[in-house]
Amino acid sequence: MHDRRATAATLGLCLAASQAALLVLTPILTSVASDFGVSIATAGQLRTVSGLTAGVTAVLSGLLAARVGLRELVAAGVCLLAVGSSLSAVAPDFAVLALAQVPIGIGVGLTYSAAVAAVAEWSKPADRSRVLAVALLGPPLAWVVGMPVGGAAGEASWRLSWIVVPLVLSVAGLAALSRRDRTPPADVAASLRTVLDQPAVVRWSLGELLAYSAWLGVLVFIGALFVEAHGFSVAATGLALGAAAVMYVPGNLLFRRWVDAHSRLLLVTLALACAVVTAALGAVRPNAWVSFALFGTLAFLAGGRTLAGSARGLNLAPALRLGVTGLRTAALQFGSFVGAAVGGVALAAGGFTAAGLAFAGLFAAAAIPHLRASTLPA
Repeated sequence: MHDRRATAATLGLCLAASQAALLVLTPILTSVASDFGVSIATAGQLRTVSGLTAGVTAVLSGLLAARVGLRELVAAGVCLLAVGSSLSAVAPDFAVLALAQVPIGIGVGLTYSAAVAAVAEWSKPADRSRVLAVALLGPPLAWVVGMPVGGAAGEASWRLSWIVVPLVLSVAGLAALSRRDRTPPADVAASLRTVLDQPAVVRWSLGELLAYSAWLGVLVFIGALFVEAHGFSVAATGLALGAAAVMYVPGNLLFRRWVDAHSRLLLVTLALACAVVTAALGAVRPNAWVSFALFGTLAFLAGGRTLAGSARGLNLAPALRLGVTGLRTAALQFGSFVGAAVGGVALAAGGFTAAGLAFAGLFAAAAIPHLRASTLPA
């Protein structure tokens, strides 16, 4: 039996590999477009391929619950991340690079869904929130550490970025998983229809989709705010955003102590607090320090809200846990498209102030399903 720390570290490493496979394109996108003679907009569709594939895989992942154990599912996902990263590093043309995003997307969908479900299966109930909190630090740490490392490697070659970040993390994740015992499949399959027959799961998943749409939408446009509103260079913007994003970690760890008893209350209050801060982030821009402080505050609150949402999802339908975490992963992936679309329309209509209000509206809406739930009998 593995102890709590080993379990959390293993799952966090696998989640970091998944996040790194999605983030690696950010600093090297221009180089990829230039090397293959395509526009930056076209190169950006690589993320669309992996994101949509991950979302569809996550929705369907519950069908595998009764056939494959969680360790094997996580390992399969991480293996696909390694395959896709390797193909991306040696892709001879843009078409092959685009094709390589398919195994990456499938790997992300499987890894995110199965790893979060494994938190509940591989830890004692008393330890669950601690393991979940540490495991969920994998994605933000991939952002804070992986982005600078990938960018530095990309100075030599964008192909090297695929090797030193997602591929290395994937191999490390597989090594950690190999030390765990095989796990049996679940008793029942968690099909999408079966999962959505649970009203509480439907309300929760709607709240997750709205919250992720708001948070990921902010991440899409926050760089442009620092560049256009404050005149930052691209390098300075990257450093500022990385430094502010570090606040996600203490937010995750601080609110862990309350998620077991007050997850619903946290989902309401933190979403509303995120709405207020996001509106201020778009409208109040006297200098870069204020924007930096507001974004850091938002990252802090988002860290707590993400943990509370994940913890509540794990407790909603234990027999259908993989299907529930698959919905969470799908909300995470599809939320990036919703957030980008809403933010793009708002930015074109009224600048950063309108975009901030639009994202604030999404955060506020994310609290409504949980407010409604509090008025219903258990």
